[in-house]
Amino acid sequence: MSLNPAVVEMGTYPFVRLAEARQRVAARGVTLIDFGVGEPREETPAFIRRALCEAVEAEPVSPYPAAVGMPELREAIAAWVARRFGATVDPASEVIPTYGSKEAIYGLTQIAARPGEVLAVATPGYPVPERSAAVAGVDVALLPTDAAGGWLPDLDAVPWERLAILWVASPANPTGAVAPLAYLEEAAARCRAANAVLAVDEAYVELWFEGEPPPSALQLADRDGVLSFHSLSKRSSMPGYRSGFVAGDPSLIELMRRHRPNVGTAPQRFLQRASIAAWNDDAHVVETRERYAAKRAVLLPALEAAGLRPAGGPASFFLWLAVPGGDDEAFAARWLEHGIVMAPGSYLGAGGEGHVRVALVPTVAECERAAALLRAG
Repeated sequence: MSLNPAVVEMGTYPFVRLAEARQRVAARGVTLIDFGVGEPREETPAFIRRALCEAVEAEPVSPYPAAVGMPELREAIAAWVARRFGATVDPASEVIPTYGSKEAIYGLTQIAARPGEVLAVATPGYPVPERSAAVAGVDVALLPTDAAGGWLPDLDAVPWERLAILWVASPANPTGAVAPLAYLEEAAARCRAANAVLAVDEAYVELWFEGEPPPSALQLADRDGVLSFHSLSKRSSMPGYRSGFVAGDPSLIELMRRHRPNVGTAPQRFLQRASIAAWNDDAHVVETRERYAAKRAVLLPALEAAGLRPAGGPASFFLWLAVPGGDDEAFAARWLEHGIVMAPGSYLGAGGEGHVRVALVPTVAECERAAALLRAG
């Protein structure tokens, strides 16, 4: 058979490796507290679950969902953008609902880049843009980040002459870095000059521990060539619902509207109804932030007592920590034997070495138990 070599040669997704290690330890009877994989485990608010059930009952015949999404959902998204960021987006031409944000992030390469062009992405970082480029035959430029640069890619290091897409994550996974609006403005202007797309992954934009709320690329005065990607997975504890949106440059949104019917990734109508309820409510998001802050308050002092040093930014639900001695895999393996799962920074790309990522997804009680184990050594 003739197979795509990029898929055949693709390495194991990093968190599959972590899951395999976790299973080996659990098989020996060790009770695990899993801070490794960043999957929210908060209860989905009851009003969202009710909205989903009511939507299923209201449609005994379930039609195919339109790729452009329901007008009511696009309007709810636009209203949230206005409340949260003070920005105006046209729900008719600048917003498209997506099946979570991951598929939209992966799919952007197909419509905005050609073989021989370059997709630039920060490292360490979320691996999906890089993997989508490899499968599409698009070259990848990994932009190293570090604490000195605020864990943001150096714009002078971008290969502008061949650039198709520049990816910026804010807040970033795994580092929690937040891109200031001035940084996004400069990145957008330089992308326009290079006829490239600025794509900003803002899946964690509603989660922060300190300082001002993270800004959005949707606040830019000039959004030509700019797309902003959002998700309800973290904001509203809805990872299994697979619901998000992309907003920005209407010409790019139109390209996505023309492309997406071919891949069939529109959220089901009952999920869109539940998403409308989620975007229309902000109170539950405040409660979610408070829960993550409570977990951080319990766990961070114990992590520091174990020798780790905070090294990342103020947002997301991750703690990005420098490892004593610098061997992140050995450090994570040691604590895995004690039942505490952390993600080695090296799993998240070049530049992650010497760090671990701790996802604050276990319960407060589990965080308290982990804190006791960390202090006991």
